[in-house]
Amino acid sequence: MDNQKQARKKRIIKTAGNIIFFGVFLLLVFNADAKAWLLRQLMSIGLFNTEIKASKQPATEEVTPAFTYYDATGNTVSTSDLKGKVVFVNFWATWCPPCLAEMPSLQSLYQQFEKDNRIVFLFMNEDDDPSKGIQYLQQKGYSVPLANRAGSIPSELFSGTLPTTIILDKEGKVVYKHEGLAQYNTKNFVSQLKALL
Repeated sequence: MDNQKQARKKRIIKTAGNIIFFGVFLLLVFNADAKAWLLRQLMSIGLFNTEIKASKQPATEEVTPAFTYYDATGNTVSTSDLKGKVVFVNFWATWCPPCLAEMPSLQSLYQQFEKDNRIVFLFMNEDDDPSKGIQYLQQKGYSVPLANRAGSIPSELFSGTLPTTIILDKEGKVVYKHEGLAQYNTKNFVSQLKALL
């Protein structure tokens, strides 16, 4: 009788464990916020730290093709109008869990530079409905400057992978490109970004 009770108890514990495991698994698969939370936890241990590295390709005098975007006030702006400034561009969407996971570090980075007129931040919303990006940023209390594409983006800048972050130097050349999740508010990355100014 004791063996039957122990066996039954083990089955109940095993079944409960399986239900919890699959419940968490389904939550992570189908809930963007849950995925973003998990990715933020991995970022907090330094798993996705990034840095601005010197290009392995030979230096060229070629300037990256410009693209146009709509700023927060609806004006059309070209990145060629931003020569003389460092341009930090992040392509993201509200349905992209890695994008949502890196947003707190991007907000922190932006706040460190928001009063510096030598750098421009563009958070290119890739949602089909631009209002979703506005709504998400307001809901989370983020103040990053939202932008929307006003035409096509050169493929050397954005291939469609989200998130993608690029940095253009003062001459308009790409000095940094990263596809995928990264932590941008680290001391190392901030000091490398300051060096470009």
